[in-house]
Amino acid sequence: MGEREALIPKHGGYRKLKSFQVAQLVYDVTVRFCDTWIGKRSRTHDQMVQAARSGVQNIAEGSQASATSKKTELKLTQVARASLEELKLDYEDFLRQRGLTLWERKHPLRQALIDRRCKTADDVALWVRSVGGRSGQGGPDGKGRANYTRSTSSTESTANYSGFAANAVLVLIAVASSLLDRQVAKLAEDFENEGGFTERLYRVRTAKRRERR
Repeated sequence: MGEREALIPKHGGYRKLKSFQVAQLVYDVTVRFCDTWIGKRSRTHDQMVQAARSGVQNIAEGSQASATSKKTELKLTQVARASLEELKLDYEDFLRQRGLTLWERKHPLRQALIDRRCKTADDVALWVRSVGGRSGQGGPDGKGRANYTRSTSSTESTANYSGFAANAVLVLIAVASSLLDRQVAKLAEDFENEGGFTERLYRVRTAKRRERR
């Protein structure tokens, strides 16, 4: 006799999702980026931070809702993906409005950052500083946390560094977006094949009736 299907299957576990982990990294780095390069009182600062946060929160909320509503999980995962797309445009605007270079898809530093597999905002900041040629500038603070620090010696150096930082976050956004695209496709396939809570409720009830006969 096969294992009985659970009415409320295991759900949550979003912290183990790679999409959540990368989206959370994007959020952490975005907060640090905006505090350094975007005026704290500007609307853009708030919008970028909120878009990054929305990407994280909607993945988590969708995962929690998955037990009773696959449709809600799918919708919220798509909202997370849309939030990251909005954030992507903000970073691209940052580069464009300052005349800074947007790394092309095949730019070697894109793959170099992906291969680095950064886990924290500190990891990303250290990598950006190393490739941005900022040796000796903006080192770890008294708490041992590496920060994005404006250069006081050269306006051009500062602009170049902010460009490296923005492009680095764009790489992370691309990774998170790709993972979410796959996640949405899988959720849609599962919903099409297995249905949602209503269909599962019907199957569980039917199986229960058969057991009583």
